Amino acid sequence: MPDADLSAGERERGSAGDRQQHGSLLARPHAPTPLRPRTLLLGLPAALVAVGVAVPVVYLVLRALEADPAALADLVWRGHTLRLLGNTVLLAAGVLALTTAISLPLAWLVVRTDVPGRRLFSLLGVLPLAVPGYVMAYALMGATGRSGMLAMGTGVVVPRLSGYPGALLALSLSTFPYLFLNLRAALRGLDPTLEEQAQALGLSRGTVFRRVVLPQLRPAFLAGGLLIALHVLGDFGVVSLMRYDTFSYALYVQYATSFDRIYAACLALMLLVLTGAVLFAEARLLRGLLYHRAGSGGAARPARRVSLGRWGRWAACAGPALLALAAVGLPLATTGFWWAEGSYLDAATVSAGDVLAALADSASAAAPAAGLAALLAVPMAYLSVRRPSPLTRAAERTAYFGYATPPLAMALALIFFTLRAAPVLYQTLALLVGAYALRFLAEALGPVRSALYQAPPRLEEAARALGRGPIRAFFATVFPLLRRGLVVSVAFVFLSAMKELPLALLLSPIGFRPLAVSAWSYAEEALFAQAAPFALVIVAFSAAFVGLLLSRERASGRAGERGSK
Repeated sequence: MPDADLSAGERERGSAGDRQQHGSLLARPHAPTPLRPRTLLLGLPAALVAVGVAVPVVYLVLRALEADPAALADLVWRGHTLRLLGNTVLLAAGVLALTTAISLPLAWLVVRTDVPGRRLFSLLGVLPLAVPGYVMAYALMGATGRSGMLAMGTGVVVPRLSGYPGALLALSLSTFPYLFLNLRAALRGLDPTLEEQAQALGLSRGTVFRRVVLPQLRPAFLAGGLLIALHVLGDFGVVSLMRYDTFSYALYVQYATSFDRIYAACLALMLLVLTGAVLFAEARLLRGLLYHRAGSGGAARPARRVSLGRWGRWAACAGPALLALAAVGLPLATTGFWWAEGSYLDAATVSAGDVLAALADSASAAAPAAGLAALLAVPMAYLSVRRPSPLTRAAERTAYFGYATPPLAMALALIFFTLRAAPVLYQTLALLVGAYALRFLAEALGPVRSALYQAPPRLEEAARALGRGPIRAFFATVFPLLRRGLVVSVAFVFLSAMKELPLALLLSPIGFRPLAVSAWSYAEEALFAQAAPFALVIVAFSAAFVGLLLSRERASGRAGERGSK
């Protein structure tokens, strides 16, 4: 037993010698790099983001604590607050149920069946992302009622949608693509081996779907459901137009009417707690899930498509067609109808100059916000990828906290904080741009971080070995590889800021009326002809962006197919 007689020091020296001898052959894991002064300097943007996200929330807490405990308990447990909580949870649950009922059959049809027009239905399942929720609500309101598009065009009077049914339908039609995209990707990636084995054991196709397929779709359900739930909890445009009381709508009413800062702060904090509970529940439900293939049989082959039969294939087209008509056709038809109708009413129309001015206002805030978000994303992504540590990971999470914060609560917190600490920033374009950047920084981080993972660290190390400093080495070797990711990041943030309503509504300077605020303001007063051109421009901008994303996805898919051959 010679190994047992070796001392600990000899064993350590031997293992060190082995590592030195075979270091060129074995891949060595990168140990966490200790924080250096340069790393701390790169961390300044992350520190600014953390301060920008945390300070207003801390101020909300301090503002709420100004009330005595008895009054604070009364504010929290009063009947109106509990009703708001029930309405908000009921709306989120209803939207999750309805989007699941829409997305799961649609994803199954386009991935697992031989229904004709699968690519077209996939496209129609993504296009509703181009219709913001408040535009969808405007379309439903403008199409229904005695003075709506359907009554004026066909003579069929459909009761005007409002309250819970209207909010449920508008939010479901505008958010179901988030779940559809996740389910479609998950279904395409499933290995059919388990399903075939279950069928070989005598289980019916429905039982196999329920007991084998659905459990494997759980991560996709949670990922898409989280996005939808966060969207519903933070939504203001739809619930305000439909007059459905939720936390977001009550926050705006409280701010716009009585301006009771303590009660408004309590409502904002309760909305933040509700959002945090959703994030915590999603993380707990994902814990311990493991659905990858355990075998060594190579890549999973695609599943065999289910034959629907000659007549079943065409009958199955009816559902996606009706969905596309409701989610895409109705908003386009309503905005087009009211734009044409407004041309006969000189007093009701808005000029092209008004639309161009609103477009310029939107772009003047969205463009610098997109640039600022990308500028902050580069050092934060660099630290998380190249200098991993608990501190850098925590800094990165602050960006996602800003994205998960409901926008109306963020706007209210920034208003309270700036009025007390920095009144010179109140109702300025700088504050609006900063709020946009904090809100959508998470959208900018993803593409930059993905590009950094594909940039070999050895390029930067070689430049440093040739005598270039850290900054010159980065811009000479790494930055050119980040350009594509930066373009995607800027595009993501720019489009999101162009469509953003709550932050623009509460933080815009006096006389600043972007497209979203203009469309919402006219629609709230049932002036559908005036709202139409602003809504149509928003949809056109968003549709162009969605088309760009789909073209990039198809190009990436073709490149992957060529690379695998």
